[in-house]
Amino acid sequence: MTSTDRRPGPAEETYEPDPRRWRALSLTLVAGFMTLLDVSIVSVALPSMREALGTDAAGVQWVVSGYALTFGLVLVPAGRLGDAFGRRRIFLVALAGFVLASAAAGAAPNVETLVAARLVQGVAAGFLAPQNSALIQQLFRGAERGKAFGLFGATVGLSTATGPVVGGLLIGLFGEDLGWRAIFFVNVPIGVVALLLAARLLPKGRPSGTSTDIDVVGTLLLGLGAVLVLLPLVQAEAGGLSRLWFLFLLGAAALVAFVRWERRVVARGREPVFDVRLLTQTRGYAAGVAVGTVYFIGFSGIWLVFALYFQTGLGWTALHSGLSVMPFAIGAAGSAALAGRLVSTYGRLLTVIGLTVVSTGLITTAVLVATVPPDVLTWAVVPALFVAGLGGGFVISPNITLTLRDVPVRMAGAAGGGLQTTQRFGAALGSAVLPGLFYVVLGSTGDYSTAAGIALGVAVLGALGALAIAVPDWLRDRRADRGADGGAGSGADSGSGSGADPGQPTDRHHADHHGHAAHH
Repeated sequence: MTSTDRRPGPAEETYEPDPRRWRALSLTLVAGFMTLLDVSIVSVALPSMREALGTDAAGVQWVVSGYALTFGLVLVPAGRLGDAFGRRRIFLVALAGFVLASAAAGAAPNVETLVAARLVQGVAAGFLAPQNSALIQQLFRGAERGKAFGLFGATVGLSTATGPVVGGLLIGLFGEDLGWRAIFFVNVPIGVVALLLAARLLPKGRPSGTSTDIDVVGTLLLGLGAVLVLLPLVQAEAGGLSRLWFLFLLGAAALVAFVRWERRVVARGREPVFDVRLLTQTRGYAAGVAVGTVYFIGFSGIWLVFALYFQTGLGWTALHSGLSVMPFAIGAAGSAALAGRLVSTYGRLLTVIGLTVVSTGLITTAVLVATVPPDVLTWAVVPALFVAGLGGGFVISPNITLTLRDVPVRMAGAAGGGLQTTQRFGAALGSAVLPGLFYVVLGSTGDYSTAAGIALGVAVLGALGALAIAVPDWLRDRRADRGADGGAGSGADSGSGSGADPGQPTDRHHADHHGHAAHH
């Protein structure tokens, strides 16, 4: 079916704004903040857990890596299940599971129970995450969708950067013995209130035209590939990269088999767990996935480098360490919300500007860390980290909007799950490589400042790599808009700016970029 032959489905024709959509968004953002916060908040409490539970470093490391592993494992299948059976239903079940697992983790009598609770907690978080982006696709249209994704992007950036701060505060308030338990227990009252409100505010039903056919073989192949690729990365501190390197090859083979199987499923007219034609026939999706993945390699790894340098190298407390990186979170939260309002006008240009600014801020931070005396370092890095945060806010939320803008609403869960899965891969890679590099440089030089400065400098390569992907995509947008409008285009997403449904591509844009879209 060509782009010009396509007709809107029932969900597109009958869209009417839900009067509760902004309250529903606030609710989903709270849940999203909790799940993403639990990726980084635990790291500052690992020494306390190790002492309280009487375990070794390898055992307690699974508290972090187990959550990351199961989180990334279920994102795409969870998105597909939300598309098929209703996002509200999946959201409620997942949130209830997250609350129960948090309570079990907080009350864990031994490390085995704690790790098991974290694995379940990661699964629940992975089921929640794609429902957030899919509900934004479902509830919002036009410029409102950009604003909603701006708030979502601010939540992603703020939760990642504030995890060490919140963890340090809780340990400071409750002490070493109870502080790490409070990190998990705090999710319980918040989650219960969110659960009650979600039952009232989230829309019932599922998008029209969505099949309930579940691709079991595709789900298993994708899960196998994700586990094989992620396991060496999340076990990097325990020597996973050197011991389990061969799993990368097996994981790549499983993912190739997954792609081939998904093409067979589509050819037979069935619904795949992830339609790979999103990468080849949906405007901006492949570029957005690539930008997000490469950016998260550096973005996620820098927080571990800061924690290692500040706490191990300089002997700072967890709270002092967390507060020192707060300027990034503050800058990112403000600029992400603003970027959501501007993305319908400026499109991919925002990402290009953001990546340029965040690279500049991180390069300056790396130089300061390597050269400034520790007693004044906290204040010296404030301006540089704030600037980097401003740039970071212009990356995440616009990239989410631009990646998902032309995805049909009926596929929003799977598409959002795919985007977040690749970001988890990037985050896992950065979290393994950058601390590893830190220790290598430290071993050869014996100087913590030099090790941190070099590791942070290498993290900038992630932002620069994302910039190298974003610039050609921005230029393609400009050429397409100028060709269609006789030179009047600005590179913005006119579908979003005009109030049209960004999840349903306009014929002009889609034809310019892809010629046809059989999967629509």
